[in-house]
Amino acid sequence: MTGRRKKGGAAADGAAAAADSESAQHIEDGRRLFAQDCRFVTGALSLDAIPEGTLPEVAFAGRSNVGKSSLLNALTGRRTLARVSRTPGRTRQLNFFSLGERLMLADLPGYGYAEAGKREVAAWNRLIDAYLKGRAPLRRVCLLIDARLGPTARDRQVMDRLDTAAVSYQIVLTKADKIKEGALERLRARLAQELKTRPAAHPEIMVTSAWAGRGIAELRAELAALAR
Repeated sequence: MTGRRKKGGAAADGAAAAADSESAQHIEDGRRLFAQDCRFVTGALSLDAIPEGTLPEVAFAGRSNVGKSSLLNALTGRRTLARVSRTPGRTRQLNFFSLGERLMLADLPGYGYAEAGKREVAAWNRLIDAYLKGRAPLRRVCLLIDARLGPTARDRQVMDRLDTAAVSYQIVLTKADKIKEGALERLRARLAQELKTRPAAHPEIMVTSAWAGRGIAELRAELAALAR
């Protein structure tokens, strides 16, 4: 009996070591990809201006001032790849970046607030909807949610649209350094239960802090798996 337990323990240790090695390799793959040159391709204000999709693509979406620009800068290790502003609604076009000619990153305008008229906001919303529904190379949408606030009604409307359009999306909690760990875990658990009812949602919730660096390596690894 003792011998069998030892064998079982050794097998479990070996499996754990293999899993750790695989995880470390994924982290390294992500580091290498996001260390590549990341060049601005174009900013699109219309469907005609969106570049041809020749690379796998990941889009970043979220309410205004959720921290999209800060997260993109942290992922790529560049301070000015995406402009960071305290004024919500500054990103007014779909901005595309080619990462090492292996992955296209799309920075979508924030929703929920903008320094513009209702007609202009409606036009942006139509553009984003058309992009999400018709973009063949789009592998995933990273839907950013402020960890301090949790999902808003507008966030859930976007999730409904993505579910209906069968566009894969993954929740990325931002600003995790600004919330206590217990509250963060409770939010994560509530969201995990909600995502079970959403057909297009990726089950894993990413927790990040662009300021503290939390979750950046893990998100890089997740996105590297989508690259060609």
